[in-house]
Amino acid sequence: MGKVRITQIKSGIDRPESQKKTLKALGLRMNKTIEREATPQMLGMINKIKHLLKVENV
Repeated sequence: MGKVRITQIKSGIDRPESQKKTLKALGLRMNKTIEREATPQMLGMINKIKHLLKVENV
């Protein structure tokens, strides 16, 4: 498995509670970039809120 670089580019305000919890579980805030291992669980979380994120393979 590779790594992914994730940046939150849109706000979680006025989103469903499950999307807000996913953002919190990933540890994201506006314009904050994190690097995580690309596990199936992580990719599933990313896919759930992909409209709020910018994702790059590392």
